[in-house]
Amino acid sequence: MDKLSLLGVVLALVAIVGGSVLKGSGIAGLMNPAAFVIVMVGTLASIMLHTPMKTFKHGMKIMRWAFRPPQHDPQALIERIVEWSGVARKQGLLALEGTVESEADPFLKKGLQMLVDGAEPDAIRNILEVEMGTHEHFDQQGAKVFEGMGIYAPTLGIIGAVLGLMAVMKNLADPSKLGSGIAAAFTATIYGIGAANLFFLPIAAKLKAAIAEQTRVREMAIEGLISISQGENPRNIESKLQGYLH
Repeated sequence: MDKLSLLGVVLALVAIVGGSVLKGSGIAGLMNPAAFVIVMVGTLASIMLHTPMKTFKHGMKIMRWAFRPPQHDPQALIERIVEWSGVARKQGLLALEGTVESEADPFLKKGLQMLVDGAEPDAIRNILEVEMGTHEHFDQQGAKVFEGMGIYAPTLGIIGAVLGLMAVMKNLADPSKLGSGIAAAFTATIYGIGAANLFFLPIAAKLKAAIAEQTRVREMAIEGLISISQGENPRNIESKLQGYLH
């Protein structure tokens, strides 16, 4: 669990609700069902028009990465790769066949299977890099779902404010309704700008960071597997892969 993300959500709510209370508007000033419908439903409608169904579903699926990112242990992976290289040098690449069957990560399993099958280093690199790039691109498109929502939400907030002001203009003859009407109109702007800058855009950035980390680990894995196929010394492989660590 990413505690920083959870803390960010809590502080975002504190900033909006606390700010409203301190400014004298109160919590009730933030409650406006019409503004919520215009901004949130409108933003959802916009992103549905913006993205293909497959991409939209993937974006919703990986949203959890912002709070529970995929777990990677690069140091443990380096140790495993060094162990595999030692086995390959002593017993040959075919000795890794049992490792292939027990490997849970599909990406590593595919690379190990190519090693066992005796594929050329260039072929292993090309195939794995294509797969890595394809996964990265699809994940990035999922992250852009929230980036798009962060772009549309403020505009929908302005639309909500304009619609609210239009309703206020119809009641100009009754000054007692003007103050509350104008306040309600600007609530939509708060929803739009707040949702974009306190949720949608930060979520997109957090997802992109998780995707970049996953790609870095896969790049390291590719380099390790290529080194094994070329018969490099395990110590040299370990020194090379350590360069990928922060």
